Amino acid sequence: MSMAQSVVTELDQEAIATRRLLERIPSEKLDWKPHPKARTLGQLAVHIAQVQKHVSSMIQNESGEVRSQPETVPSSATEIVTMFDDSHTSTKALLGAMSDEDLVSNWSLMRDGQPIFTLPKIGMIRMVVLNHVYHHRGQLSTYLRTLDVALPSIYGPSADENPFA
Repeated sequence: MSMAQSVVTELDQEAIATRRLLERIPSEKLDWKPHPKARTLGQLAVHIAQVQKHVSSMIQNESGEVRSQPETVPSSATEIVTMFDDSHTSTKALLGAMSDEDLVSNWSLMRDGQPIFTLPKIGMIRMVVLNHVYHHRGQLSTYLRTLDVALPSIYGPSADENPFA
């Protein structure tokens, strides 16, 4: 199995849990945030929905420039799920087409033309396309729990699901 196939397999497995969580977002709470310095529920969800596609696109080149733009939040959670589905499809295509040779080549994150860091593309995929999303998915779970939204299973039954039903 190539490195790209391995990444796409994990991406597909984790997308199931991510999508289930995004589907639980109440549209009427998209502006809610747990703390004044935190992202809103909608901003966090949009970030989760789109970051994989953005990073996968960036690493098709030898470097990418830091982009800091606020996420535009649609008016419904259903639209965020659609954004995630589109991003997931694009991400799979972009990563699945990469060769092992390309995945071990270096990639640099730049700011104003200067490198912030350089690492193999496979490292960037692991760090941001996969782990970064899992981190934010955990944040989203906490947001939803605080709003008393029943959580879906991620890595086994949640306290909101009866595993014996």
